[in-house]
Amino acid sequence: MNILDIGTDIIEVERIKNSLSKRGDFLKKIFTDKEIEMFEQKGNNPQTIAGNFAAKEAISKSLGLGIRGYNFKDIEILRNDLGKPIVKTYNNLEQICINYSVLEIKVSISHTKDYAIAYAITIIK
Repeated sequence: MNILDIGTDIIEVERIKNSLSKRGDFLKKIFTDKEIEMFEQKGNNPQTIAGNFAAKEAISKSLGLGIRGYNFKDIEILRNDLGKPIVKTYNNLEQICINYSVLEIKVSISHTKDYAIAYAITIIK
């Protein structure tokens, strides 16, 4: 096992609040149905949504691609029973991960009232 790269992202929670109030399609454009369901179960907490957004950005950086060749919905970040973020990939990103021999993408998310931050590590063969 080796590390392909790491990524980090920080976002102001206020930016997410603004996107939620101004763009009715923001959630559906960026997040999968399962993520949206998770947000609803958590009361649509803007810090949680901001954390997932930051995690998607951090993952894109840990792959060294930015958001190129795939879209945000190709990354899904859910939680296990203990609250640990679990990353799944779909569509074009799933194929990119196969091509890069990605074994796993690990992510850590944290937030305060005003900021959300995420770190990602992409592990390859």
